[in-house]
Amino acid sequence: PVGDESQARVLEVVGEKPVFDFKPKGHLELGEGLDIIRQRRLSHISGHRSYYLCGAGALLQHALVRFAMDKLLPKGFLPMTVPDLLRGAVFEGCGMQPNATPSPVYNIDPSRFEDLCLAGTSEVGIAGYFMDHAVRLEDLPIRVVCSSTCYRTETDTGREPWGLYRVHQFTKVEMFGVTAAESGDESEALLAEFLALQKEIFSELGLHYR
Repeated sequence: PVGDESQARVLEVVGEKPVFDFKPKGHLELGEGLDIIRQRRLSHISGHRSYYLCGAGALLQHALVRFAMDKLLPKGFLPMTVPDLLRGAVFEGCGMQPNATPSPVYNIDPSRFEDLCLAGTSEVGIAGYFMDHAVRLEDLPIRVVCSSTCYRTETDTGREPWGLYRVHQFTKVEMFGVTAAESGDESEALLAEFLALQKEIFSELGLHYR
């Protein structure tokens, strides 16, 4: 619906939320106890909103990326790697304003590198690949999958961390599509396909979600 978050409505709930006979720990408390996540005592190393993944934590990240890639490649997705540094015009084409105050993206020192920013999602790099680029109608839709490191300014306060949310750097697997606009329904159809794939991924991981 048109409007802010207060207008949002739940469309579907999948699975059952587990009930425990004890107070469950959050992912950060569990991760720190297992020594697979480190997010404390990093202000002198990398500042707030950063973290380390160690041992099984690092392997879990690699496994989740591989799981998503293995799911999407047989579905006809083109694997791609993209630049982390891109021109401001590419961000603007994706609806982002790199020169806004405060900026939602990291700008590289303009005295050394003119007009370069760190991408917060591989969507920007993929969009740049197709920017000013002709695609044959019979080749559409094009489905792209990309695993990338994402850099986001997010919050930059000294408040206690909320865990691995709203962090400055993380790894994400992105689905990206390019469609025709002959009937006007192509984009919605591809979005529905992507949503169904997301639901498959969450369900196969045994997660409860909405």
